Amino acid sequence: MSMLHRLLLCCACSSVFLGGCSKQESSSPQNSTVTLYTSVDDEFAQMVIDEFSAKTGIKVNILGDTEATKTTGLVTRIAAEMDHPIADVWWSSEPMGTILLNQSGALSSGAMKSTVDEDWPSTLHSEDWSWVGTAMRARVIGFASDRVSIPPTTLAQLADPTFRSRIGMARPQFGTTRIHMAMLADRWGIEAFESWLKAIEKNNIRLYDGNARVVAAIAMGEIDIGLTDTDDIWAGQRNGWNVDLVYESQTDHPTWSSSGATLIPNTVAIIQGAPNRSLAEQLAAYLVSADTERMLFESSTHNTPVRQSLRDALVAENNDNELLRVDRIPDYRKASEKVREAMDACERVLISP
Repeated sequence: MSMLHRLLLCCACSSVFLGGCSKQESSSPQNSTVTLYTSVDDEFAQMVIDEFSAKTGIKVNILGDTEATKTTGLVTRIAAEMDHPIADVWWSSEPMGTILLNQSGALSSGAMKSTVDEDWPSTLHSEDWSWVGTAMRARVIGFASDRVSIPPTTLAQLADPTFRSRIGMARPQFGTTRIHMAMLADRWGIEAFESWLKAIEKNNIRLYDGNARVVAAIAMGEIDIGLTDTDDIWAGQRNGWNVDLVYESQTDHPTWSSSGATLIPNTVAIIQGAPNRSLAEQLAAYLVSADTERMLFESSTHNTPVRQSLRDALVAENNDNELLRVDRIPDYRKASEKVREAMDACERVLISP
């Protein structure tokens, strides 16, 4: 059994199989439809795809994922379809599933190299250029702005008894929480990571089906504080909820140190054996383009562009340094090596204690 399949089974998501697509014919002038699998939130995926279709005349069939099984459901499907691919392009809201797909041979080697500049950060593309990271958002600490006057600003503080029974996060097997846990295991070491899990479990942390559900739980008073993503907090604010966020601050904690907010990029790849290769190349290039990075920053999701030149231009236009701040870009490929150990620790401590 491949590492991809073992990890997906570990995450208890191998049974997720979504229906509803039929295989596309090879691209031709008569066939201008391309199939996209994406875990990006529907609102923002549709916004970008509408612009792409308007500019190119290419129709895009979109298959999304559920909030509860974010990313992992479609990763499972792509793996299952490797012998007879249906999807042409994979647009993920995080890098971990993409890295696993690349390791399994599901992505087209070298396909993304021409879509970005050669000086693209090395941690934001695979060594073989089968995927590229773009349009980043941050992991943050959300809190109830009407109930929490001084929110915690470090992960270590989540273990403080002051916050007992007041904290929550999304289930660690899925989405951005999964890679966040793997990155913590990589940063701290697995023993220190497990000790942090035990500390927050002792503090009665609650688990939810997705980051959006964490923010809703804060708004409804189930919890006061939660680990989530920037875009989910802003979505809550658009709903009129009393929720706010703080970025994780740097700390020299002896066990659970931090070097600042953790950035999570979207990732884009072309599927190996994509039925509509030429159309897939056009769509993939658009998804990582400066136009798309600007569009996502200017939308309510406020994704931070990878392109330094674009960040500089947006700072000049908006003077919004917090949204555009990039302290560091982690090594997601290195962190991916810890996902199995991190998920095993989460299973032992949080899921089946």
